[in-house]
Amino acid sequence: MLRFLLCAVVALLSPLASLAQMASPGVAAGKTGVITTPVPSAPPKRELRGVWIATVENIDWPSRRDLTPEQQRKEYRRLLDAEQRAGINAVFVQVRPASDAFYKSDLEPWSKWLSGRQGKDPGWDPLPFLIDEAHQRGMEFHAWFNPYRASMDSVTSRLAPSHPYRKHPEWFLRYSGKLLYNPGLPEVRAYITRVIQDVVRRYDIDGVHFDDYFYPYPESGQTIHDEQAFAQYNPDRLSLPDWRRRNVNQLVQQVHDSIDSAKRWVKFGISPFGVWMNQASHPEGSATNAFQGYSGLYADAREWLQQGWVDYVLPQLYWSSNLRVAQYPVLLEWWARNRFERHLYIGQGAYRMLESTRSDTTWRNPRELPKQVRLNRSYPTDVSGSVFFSAKSVVANPLHTTDSLRLNLFRYPALLPTMPWKDAVPPRAPEQLQLTRASGSVVTLAWRSGPAAADGDSARAFVVYRFARGERPTPDNPARILAIQPRLTRTQHAFVDTTARWGIEYAYYVTALDRLHNESRPVNVSTLGSAAGPVLAQAEPEKPAAPAVTPPASAPVATAPVQPVRPAVTRPTTTGTSKVKVVTKKKKRGFFRRLFGG
Repeated sequence: MLRFLLCAVVALLSPLASLAQMASPGVAAGKTGVITTPVPSAPPKRELRGVWIATVENIDWPSRRDLTPEQQRKEYRRLLDAEQRAGINAVFVQVRPASDAFYKSDLEPWSKWLSGRQGKDPGWDPLPFLIDEAHQRGMEFHAWFNPYRASMDSVTSRLAPSHPYRKHPEWFLRYSGKLLYNPGLPEVRAYITRVIQDVVRRYDIDGVHFDDYFYPYPESGQTIHDEQAFAQYNPDRLSLPDWRRRNVNQLVQQVHDSIDSAKRWVKFGISPFGVWMNQASHPEGSATNAFQGYSGLYADAREWLQQGWVDYVLPQLYWSSNLRVAQYPVLLEWWARNRFERHLYIGQGAYRMLESTRSDTTWRNPRELPKQVRLNRSYPTDVSGSVFFSAKSVVANPLHTTDSLRLNLFRYPALLPTMPWKDAVPPRAPEQLQLTRASGSVVTLAWRSGPAAADGDSARAFVVYRFARGERPTPDNPARILAIQPRLTRTQHAFVDTTARWGIEYAYYVTALDRLHNESRPVNVSTLGSAAGPVLAQAEPEKPAAPAVTPPASAPVATAPVQPVRPAVTRPTTTGTSKVKVVTKKKKRGFFRRLFGG
């Protein structure tokens, strides 16, 4: 990510760059399939909304190298709380910035950005805490690795005794003042795979994430000295560029296969440079005139998608709608056409609004980033969300853009998208759903987890929907979601609705989500008859049934809005409720049940 702060000129190698900031938003309008004006739509029920939390150079967390473990924990909690308020539901945390570790490792030294000196024990293992805090807030945790960077400088005397360079100096290249792993060595690929598999096996992460650093970004006067590896490990006599691309492809495939064999539910995704190839260089390329990841970094993201080696791709589209050499709408449409049935999330350049932006003055417009999110939603079947660089940029609320997310674009909660190629079996529905309404307006729901599904998966979270009398029940409208509540205990669960209004009758539906966000059929209960006083209502137990695959979310159905409530972990409160009336819901296949299935 840092290369956008340091290598803006490299990123857009074109004599037209000086003219790009004057381009009009309609430049791409004539290109087939390119949407330059967002198509109005209701907010999606499923959408990944993430942030990168960079640890290298203490960009996002921890803010300094000299913090105590307790200060680090407090800072991380505050950061996640702020991201949750903005509507974020996934974090991509850099756990291995430069062949070092933000977790206890027998393979690599502790990171200097954690403890102040590489190899120094910080006194605790942060990774379980980082994961648990994210999960408690209903956020996915993706462990972000930089595969090839070994140090931010080439002064080897500063490396810890346990750094891999000490044992295997022959594995490394020096380039532009940095130490890098040599991607052409089979033993390097095996080692990197081993490092990642170690984390996958020992920690409860949801995903493994690579950024855009493969072979280094080219710099004037610098040469990658991999001649010996090229001569030794090129039996097919490929050209140097093709050989380098094959080296990266082999690592990507190897990491994918190792993750899949260890934990089938852990996702693998990569965030490549935003331009694969320009159309002038390759017939399948985009209508751009910029630096190319395929030829410049030897990173063939299109091949990874075609081969199914990644579960998602997250191109870094850090340019505005008006930058002619790399227009955001043009690149968005290209990636939407080239995702090959894998998830496509878009890397959004929130940090650009904190720069002087002389090369792309459109970023001075507070409408630009919200416009980009709306453009993403104009491809509802192809674009599954956004990830913002970086976390502190979102917290800083540049040009009040975070307010736009919190109050508008992300005002309703969102479930994370499913990955049917990994798991399409929904969990079993919750059981023994009960509702208690006191003499005031507060409603308490309680239920138990259902048994494991046919594939052995149990519920990891629950979704609580609420509908008032006269509202059409639909599972696709996020405005009706009161909470997406992580599973806190083994069997017993509760939710307290403090926003229910006295004198209004409600129906509540509760569903279960599994690890990969498949949703169960609902159970439901209502406050029918409660307007005159306290009530206890209980849903009728469901008969055992074969699990039904939840239909994919279609375009949301617009209904009259009710006041949304940000998803939160809630616990039941103790009241003096008297059990005046019992209402048992008869089993029906109504409209809502038909939509959910079951």
